[in-house]
Amino acid sequence: MCTVSFIISGSRRFITSNRDEHISRPLALEPKEEAIGSAKVLFPMDPKAGGSWFALNDNGSVAVLLNGGFVNHAPTGNYARSRGLVLLDVIASQQPYELLQAMELRRIEPFTLVLFNGKLLEFRWDGHQKYYRPLDASKNHIWSSATLYKDEVIKQRRNLFQKFIDGNSKITPKDVVDFHSNNHDDFENGFIIDRDSGLKTFSVTQAVLDDEEIVMRHLDLLNDKFFEVPFSPTQLTL
Repeated sequence: MCTVSFIISGSRRFITSNRDEHISRPLALEPKEEAIGSAKVLFPMDPKAGGSWFALNDNGSVAVLLNGGFVNHAPTGNYARSRGLVLLDVIASQQPYELLQAMELRRIEPFTLVLFNGKLLEFRWDGHQKYYRPLDASKNHIWSSATLYKDEVIKQRRNLFQKFIDGNSKITPKDVVDFHSNNHDDFENGFIIDRDSGLKTFSVTQAVLDDEEIVMRHLDLLNDKFFEVPFSPTQLTL
């Protein structure tokens, strides 16, 4: 929920996310396909609220959640609903953009949502207002959570990402997972964190999309388990 990258490699797209949480939070369940309304959705479930930070639907769309909007906010603890459930509502919708416009978020904690359904959208909710930013889906992008990383650290992580892109002529899914699984000599602000406060990187989750199929790859770092789940959408939106 705290680091997300979108990478183009030939005809394939890789969307990869690190989930950073406090060690008191329960581990997510392994990725499974669920029916949500009329949609088939594949996601690792957060057992605390039943939502997720990373999900695919049967149209080949991907939605990923990061904590926080633009700045590190002070949680009130009095929220109407989990952000992970909001993400599942969006990915299960046939019209996710329209749903985001209509959705009431006033009592939802601030978040950033990256949505890819052929087009790439960055959506932010700061607790008061919605912000939409269409992005170029033919370029590489990275996001870091505003709740965990200061502006200068976000810039430093962006530079590391660009060096990784520039240093690899043909990037593979494994290359990206390895990059996301590296602390880069910094357990406080690297891509894998292990802070004295109890914040740790729990997992790395990835969607590999090409012209014919989607695969979800999920690396449970705390239990040293790896899951690879093929997903056969009804219609790809690449």
